[in-house]
Amino acid sequence: MSSDPLRRRRSTHAALAAHGEAWVWLTGGCLALAMTMIIGLLGYIVSEGVATFWPRPIELIELTDGRKVLGEETGRDKAPDGTGRRLVRTANFELTGKHFEWFDDGDVTATTRPAEATVVERLEGGRFQGFPTRLLHGDEVVAAGGEEAWRGFREKHPDVRRRWREAWRIDKGDRGVLQRKLRAARLAVVRAGLSAGADSPAEAAAAAAEKAVAAEVEAQERRLDERTAELRAGNDGWGLEFTTASGETVVLPMADIVRAWQPNKASFQERLGVYASRWGEFLGDDPREANSAGGVFPAIWGTIAMTLIMALLVAPFGVLAALYLREYASRGPLTAAVRIAINNLAGVPSIVYGAFGLGFFCYVLGGSIDELLFRPALVADGQPTFGTGGLLWASLTLALLTLPVVIVATEEALSAVPNSMREGSYACGASKWQTIRRIVLPRALPGIMTGLILAMARGAGEVAPLMLVGVKKLALDLPIDGTFPYVHPEREFMHLAYLIYDVGFQSPNSQAAKPMVFTITFLLVAIIALLNVAAIWIRGRLRRRYVSQQF
Repeated sequence: MSSDPLRRRRSTHAALAAHGEAWVWLTGGCLALAMTMIIGLLGYIVSEGVATFWPRPIELIELTDGRKVLGEETGRDKAPDGTGRRLVRTANFELTGKHFEWFDDGDVTATTRPAEATVVERLEGGRFQGFPTRLLHGDEVVAAGGEEAWRGFREKHPDVRRRWREAWRIDKGDRGVLQRKLRAARLAVVRAGLSAGADSPAEAAAAAAEKAVAAEVEAQERRLDERTAELRAGNDGWGLEFTTASGETVVLPMADIVRAWQPNKASFQERLGVYASRWGEFLGDDPREANSAGGVFPAIWGTIAMTLIMALLVAPFGVLAALYLREYASRGPLTAAVRIAINNLAGVPSIVYGAFGLGFFCYVLGGSIDELLFRPALVADGQPTFGTGGLLWASLTLALLTLPVVIVATEEALSAVPNSMREGSYACGASKWQTIRRIVLPRALPGIMTGLILAMARGAGEVAPLMLVGVKKLALDLPIDGTFPYVHPEREFMHLAYLIYDVGFQSPNSQAAKPMVFTITFLLVAIIALLNVAAIWIRGRLRRRYVSQQF
């Protein structure tokens, strides 16, 4: 054996290359980089989204020009000249015309955290920040002084909110039921006129029934008016007087106050209570303030409903198409061309699917359904029922968009079933369909579920096609609710992915909307993760059930 050192080094390098050690390190490094990027992105979204509703202290800032500003510091930066500056949420938009303001550190003479500084969230107008001075009921001063006024507010505010919520439920729920009942009676008159002709006995009977329904609705409306007037009368006059940092006096109606807290002297338990209350409102209430405040419950409901309906639509079509291509279609240029076309569909921009859904599903298919089944509504209201965007058309459009993913995954799952199982089934006398149904499909189900998981993850985050086929900035009527027939596929809906775009880029108060963007993003990721975890759990059960036995 040669003792040449150079040859020994060459043989060592050749051995490493032969074993692929360099490639193993390269692939491992790429995996570590990808995992770091994913974990870093998710960690950033979670940290920003979870911290949005935590009550932060507010400061009284004294400036060199003599002004005093009360606000919450939300960020720091450097001015062009290199000096530091801070971004402060000053609120009180009706007084200052600003929600946020930058202050240079050199202009700040003193910063304190007054114990009685109060943050107020309102139904309209954004936040208000100031010092409570008096609790009022009409012209009567119920409590004077900061401590007494705050204590009285905390005692009275729950009752005021309870009455406000009851009046809100009457306006949104009970009145909506009455209006739908009246509309159904009106459509019955139009339907009778179209089917039996104008001035026919059937139309006269329907008109008489409509008058009876209208009289009943009017009587119930009067009772609801009396109840809401009683509730609002109980709230009228209650107000909390504040003094701002600049010395102005403002009286806020208590019915307009969603919640208020004093973060500088609040204990951890009190902060936790405010945090839980804000999360509860975010998850369970309707949005307000151009979607930059309040809750996102309609968007949560719409996102889950659309994703599940999309999955129910895409699964059978994708599985049947893949089953035919894999098990029945003869191998030839036509089948190869179909497979190429399916793979190319996965690269088509999503907005193209949206344009197709608008043109075909909404205008052609939906317009035909309106002419055949909903002509009375078209004549009475002049508005289409299915001939415009809605939950059904959005789900179908995204099912079409994710169809290539399911087909490809299903084909791979079918090809992974060993041919020996098929041959054994044929040897036992089973037909091709019996073999597919009892042998192939059960063992391919975990792979099919993988394709469905990928389709759900792809479809749940789409925005562009939804903008054309049914998603709306604000749609408080849920597509699935407690009103018969309970599922309303023709209704437009809200979606979390579109809400991220709307709040982030269309909000008039971009700085206040920025934390909401992270919170909505965190919520969307969490919902997609929960849906995928459920699908993965089902896939795991199927895999354990149909694990192949060695014999």
